[in-house]
Amino acid sequence: MSTGDDRRAPSRYPLRLRRRPVPWARQRPTWGDARPSLIAEALRAAQSRPTGNWYVVGATRETFGDRPLARTVAGEEVVVWRDGAGAPVAGPGICPHLGAPLGRSPVCGGVLRCHWHGLALDGSPFAGWQPYPVHDDGVLVWVRLDRVGGEPPLPAPAVPGRPALGRAVDAVYTGVGRCEPEDVVANRLDPWHGAWLHPYSFVDLTVVPGPSPADPSDDGGFTVDVSFRLAGRLVVPVRAVFTAPGPRTVVMRITHGEGAGSVVETHATPLRPAGHEDPRTAVVEAVVATSDRPGFAAARSAAAVLRPLVRASARRLWRDDLAYAERRRHLLVRGRFPG
Repeated sequence: MSTGDDRRAPSRYPLRLRRRPVPWARQRPTWGDARPSLIAEALRAAQSRPTGNWYVVGATRETFGDRPLARTVAGEEVVVWRDGAGAPVAGPGICPHLGAPLGRSPVCGGVLRCHWHGLALDGSPFAGWQPYPVHDDGVLVWVRLDRVGGEPPLPAPAVPGRPALGRAVDAVYTGVGRCEPEDVVANRLDPWHGAWLHPYSFVDLTVVPGPSPADPSDDGGFTVDVSFRLAGRLVVPVRAVFTAPGPRTVVMRITHGEGAGSVVETHATPLRPAGHEDPRTAVVEAVVATSDRPGFAAARSAAAVLRPLVRASARRLWRDDLAYAERRRHLLVRGRFPG
């Protein structure tokens, strides 16, 4: 299907000038396409897929400092750090001695040493403290919490396919909202809102008709033609596919156009126990960008400079999207959510 600017095919020049920019208020309304039943169907399908009790805790880079990566996951305090050999270690964030918060304790030579009384944990079981299974995929760190998840455990999380990290630039953004993970996933399974809610980033968005996004035979998905807005009429048109491989994960993958193969993974990690009257959810979003263009090698060499820019862009988008997710939760609690 032609999209008018053939965004499916790579070109010599990735940038485009929009020929006839449409003012925000005059773009085609998408409310008729964004059927609540369709989004709900895709959400139900995502929630039916197994997780093996794996939860994203944070970025791999956050585990290399002299303090552990600390997060509360579904009410459980969790700490992750590196042992003396550089391998990730995870476990409860409560000291087995007198309950000190281990997330505030230093890592010394691969040992987490409690700052209350000096108890040392090297990642081995000790005095009732038991490590959690942990998985580092090179971008994100996951922990397996079987008591919390309640599903049959899996030996490793279902990490979405990504470009080879040696040929990519990655960045991770984390934000927190007053909502449940399903509210974050529902937001991401509504691609129709992109050009309306985020006109500073997305224009000329069309959801391409296709199979049901809740097809039980695979991850389903929404195919979207969209242009990323750079400045004024200057845009980068791409085709992307949104899939939900699990109940707390949505992946956007660029399939055609500039950066084909790049992914944006959105992981929603509950911070408070299920059913809490005042829920909190951490949005951990990983951007793994790649390109076949020769100049992309320069971008990789400047990755340390680019990462804060990528995180700033994600923060701006999630300022609006978390408000969207929080509003959904507010209406559901009141029994006022449509559909």
